Amino acid sequence: MYKLVRPLLFKLDPETAHDLAIQALKIRGKLCCGSCSQTLPVNVMGLNFDNPVGLAAGLDKNGDAIDGLASQGFGFIEVGTVTPRPQPGNPKPRLFRLLQAEAIINRMGFNNQGVDYLIANVQAKKYKGILGINIGKNFDTPVDEAERDYLICLEKVYPYADYIAVNLSSPNTPGLRTLQFGDHFKKLLDLLKSKQQALAQQHNCYVPIAVKIAPDMTHEETAFIANTLVDSGMDAVIATNTTISREAVKHLPHGTEIGGLSGAPLFEQSCKMVSFLSETLQGKLPIIASGGVTKASDAVQMLKAGASLVQVYTGFIYHGNKLISDSVAAIKKENILPKK
Repeated sequence: MYKLVRPLLFKLDPETAHDLAIQALKIRGKLCCGSCSQTLPVNVMGLNFDNPVGLAAGLDKNGDAIDGLASQGFGFIEVGTVTPRPQPGNPKPRLFRLLQAEAIINRMGFNNQGVDYLIANVQAKKYKGILGINIGKNFDTPVDEAERDYLICLEKVYPYADYIAVNLSSPNTPGLRTLQFGDHFKKLLDLLKSKQQALAQQHNCYVPIAVKIAPDMTHEETAFIANTLVDSGMDAVIATNTTISREAVKHLPHGTEIGGLSGAPLFEQSCKMVSFLSETLQGKLPIIASGGVTKASDAVQMLKAGASLVQVYTGFIYHGNKLISDSVAAIKKENILPKK
C-alpha cells in the first residue's frame, strides 16, 4: 500500500507531506484497536519490548499519532523532542529529501507544541507498548542554563514515559552539542540522575534515562561520553543523532543544505559508533542504535555491532512499515539475541 502512496507524498513539499502523514496516522489511530507489533520479545533497561525495532524521535514530535504509529509494527515508539515551552523551530524551508541517497537533511530546530501538549496526547493514547519521550531545551535558553529545561521536562514527563531520552546532540539548536563535553556534561548528568532518583521515590516507579549522542566525534570524545554515562548511572545510550558531514551527499541536489543528515549515508558512520561504544562499554550500558537503518540487513548489522535495540525514522519514510516487518523477520532468522 505504501508503494502506491509514497510517489504522491514525494510530489509534495517534504514538510507538507510529513504533516499530512501525521494527520493520516492520527486518524488511523482513532480507527484501529491497538498495537500491531511484530513479536520478538526482548528485555532492555528492565523493560519488555515487543520487538527490538522501534521508531526514533523526530517523526512525531508532539505525540499526535501514537496510536496510528502503533499500528505499523514497531516494538516501541519514541516521541519528541519536546521542550518546556512551545516553539516554532527554524524558518522554512527546513526539510529536504535526497532521493538518490535515500536521505533527508533537516534543520527543524525542535519545533513542537511544548511538553504539556505532548503529555495530554500521551494521556489519551490507547497504545500499551513501550513509549519513550525525548526531551530537549528551548532554543532561547542559554547553554549554561540548559539543565533547567531538561529538569523541567524530566519531571513533567516522568509519570507518563516508559523511558526518557535526553537529546544533547541535535545540530539544529545553537550550542546544544557542547553539552556532550566536559563539565557541562558531567553536571547535567548528575542533576538528571539526582532528579530521577527523587522522582522514582515520589512515584514509586523507576523510569530509565537514555542519552542520545552525535556521530561526529572522535574516539577519544566518544570514550569520554561512554565512561561518563556509566559513572553517572545513566541507563542507556542512543547512537546516533544526525550528522553534519556532507561527504557522501555534497554532489546531490540539496546535499549542501545546513542541518542534520539522516538516512542511508549515515549508516556506516553510526554503525561504527555503535561498534566502538560496545567495545568501550563492555556490556555496562545498553546501546540503542539509531542512524541510517534503511533495510533489514542494516538492523541485523547494528545488533551484531553491539546494539540491544534499533530505531528507524528516515528508512520508515522511504519504505514504510515493510522495513519494520522485514527487519524483525531478519533478526529472528539470524537468531540474534540482543545484548542487555
